[in-house]
Amino acid sequence: MKYVIVTGAYGGMGHAAVEAFRDKGYTVFALDRHVGDNEDRVIPIKVDLTMAEEIEKAYEAIKEVTDEVYAIVHFAGMYNLDSLVEMSENDFTRIFDVNVFSVYRVNKTFLPLLTEGSRIIITTSELAPLDPLPFTGIYAITKSALDRYAYSLRMELQLLGISVAVLRPGAVDTGMLGASTSALDRFCENTKLYSCNAERFKRIVDGVEARNVPPSKVGRLALKILEKKRPRQVYKINRNPLLLLLNILPDRLATFVIKLILK
Repeated sequence: MKYVIVTGAYGGMGHAAVEAFRDKGYTVFALDRHVGDNEDRVIPIKVDLTMAEEIEKAYEAIKEVTDEVYAIVHFAGMYNLDSLVEMSENDFTRIFDVNVFSVYRVNKTFLPLLTEGSRIIITTSELAPLDPLPFTGIYAITKSALDRYAYSLRMELQLLGISVAVLRPGAVDTGMLGASTSALDRFCENTKLYSCNAERFKRIVDGVEARNVPPSKVGRLALKILEKKRPRQVYKINRNPLLLLLNILPDRLATFVIKLILK
């Protein structure tokens, strides 16, 4: 029997991955702040990944079941949209804590359960290698940092026979799309520095997010990565042509285009 740890297991992508893994015969430790009931081959563990002591408790709970885990799959994360010079320090550090530091904590804590041939999958974003749109910077910064962390971790853990792969999804039909709209509304209501044309900016955001895929597609890709003998470093799904086009433009021209749209 192979065991898999999934973080953010009750969010859209995480839940889809849990179902895909379970249906393939894996037993899943489903980690999240809000969990469901026990299911066949799914063991829910309530944990706040920003709290090291709660992760330690989760480790002890898993150790009671098994001494060996085949994979750790990271889906936990949060979205924020704000001005980099107006957002509070608490909000700034909070998104790093959830999107970056929690991944570090989980990997460090559960590494003793991994063996040669195990793997880690880290979900970042299609924004990670791209230039961010205005006011999406804090989210893109954390995902870029996570992308670099994953690459560095891959370089190290290959020496232990453990593979690390990055999953970069574009827009996925989860609650995060609604969260981005709510975050935009809050920003436009609260900003004091920017004359924010909410409707114009919403059109940009809608254009980026309109071409979304169901979570089940991400779950199937996560399963494919899990079962690859030699996973690639990066897997991409649903790349947005508008973002790709914007990043092809020279920096000065891309900046000017965004300025024209938002001013």
